[in-house]
Amino acid sequence: MTAGPDGGAPRGANGVTPGHARPTRADAALHRFLAARRGGVDAHDAELWAALERAADGGKRFRPLLLLSVHEALGGTEAAAAAEVAAAMELLHTAFVVHDDVIDGDRTRRGRPNVSGTFADRARRAGAAPARAEHYGDVAGLLAGDLALAGAVRTVALCGAPPPTVRRLLDLLERALRISAAGELADVRLSLTGGADLGEILTMEEHKTAVYSFELPLQAGAVLAGADEAVTARLGELGRLLGVAFQLRDDLDGVFGEEAVTGKPALSDLREGKCTPLIAHARTTPWWPELAPYVGDPAIDAAAAARVRELLTAAGSRRFIEDLAASYGEAARAVAEPLDLGADLGGWIAATTAGLARVA
Repeated sequence: MTAGPDGGAPRGANGVTPGHARPTRADAALHRFLAARRGGVDAHDAELWAALERAADGGKRFRPLLLLSVHEALGGTEAAAAAEVAAAMELLHTAFVVHDDVIDGDRTRRGRPNVSGTFADRARRAGAAPARAEHYGDVAGLLAGDLALAGAVRTVALCGAPPPTVRRLLDLLERALRISAAGELADVRLSLTGGADLGEILTMEEHKTAVYSFELPLQAGAVLAGADEAVTARLGELGRLLGVAFQLRDDLDGVFGEEAVTGKPALSDLREGKCTPLIAHARTTPWWPELAPYVGDPAIDAAAAARVRELLTAAGSRRFIEDLAASYGEAARAVAEPLDLGADLGGWIAATTAGLARVA
């Protein structure tokens, strides 16, 4: 799922995200954007915006905080613009979350009905047939995601930074959108046959998650701070490594995690037959013939999922992915070390990457 890392969001040594102690300026900017649109064209449009506002509520806000932390660490002075662009990062994430739930057919997020689930429920209560109610829910999810995406672009364009900076930010945003779209399409395509190798799947995960969740906010913070191209590029590499590491962790959580902790349906990845690195490794082991019937089975239940966990552990797949996540974390620390990111962000990177091998 595109927005995976936010379920088990990165935390530092003291259990908080970077910049937790500073005022959440990005939240204020995000709330201003959403509050200005509460009136609505009509009652149904107002309901759509209300559902979008609920979708944007919650989560750990680590994308805005990464941007603000980098901007501050590099001596940036565009505090107001940085807050606006940080809010845009959260709008972008919300757009991807809402669209991703439609793609995956999920009706809940963070333990409550998502946009699609909310509107499907309303249609059913109004007397619509089940299939038509589900279709209405998907339509609402697509439209709400589009509104959030347009809002993210608008917010960056009007952030108040100097025009050359805004242009550079929009270039970064467009790149993230294109690569993330390609990654999401690849995610669905690779699951059609289930025959992708580990390298293909890691590239897909880099594209669908790492670029927009880590590379984009880190590089946007640097651009706002006036950093040179070398620093900006190094932050991009740091974001790539962090993003893949946390997506690997999310893949583990999708099978071994608890829904109350991850915020997403516990069996959804197995039911959808997601082509994850965990499954790619399992295919190369003698345990695969017993595992294969469970992957992509829409009727899989808790008892069957427990057996899958046992088999993945016995096959060594769980340990392999834990070790792979840890190796990406070590590489991220090596890239971050020469950068002067301050005690706040630097300490967060060191603490969170050190704990990547642990699974919820």
